[in-house]
Amino acid sequence: MIILDYKDSRPIYEQIVARFQDLILKGALEVDTQLPSVRNLAMELSINPNTIQRAYTELERQGFIYSIKGRGNFIAANEHLKKEKREEIFRSILKLVKEARGIGIKEDELIHKIAEGYKEDRVDD
Repeated sequence: MIILDYKDSRPIYEQIVARFQDLILKGALEVDTQLPSVRNLAMELSINPNTIQRAYTELERQGFIYSIKGRGNFIAANEHLKKEKREEIFRSILKLVKEARGIGIKEDELIHKIAEGYKEDRVDD
């Protein structure tokens, strides 16, 4: 579920946050699913429990999870987060389209590359 990359320049808690965000946005973790306890995940990853707690606190601050005192942490309803991420991606695409147009890349070339990316993505899933 969570794999740490010790060569990554990001702090470990940020890697954990990013991985959980990815799993949540892709639907791999469903709404109201309970996350592993801080202690269990810390033992599984062989890291300090404070690192997991920091990641969970950040995920809760961002609206990806919610906590219930004495019960644990759970995946929050995330349709608004998916919508925000979708809009962020579209803004990035529009920026890239402008850049591509600026250096002479034709529309059909760009569309072909996007379609190619989707085909490659299906193979990886």
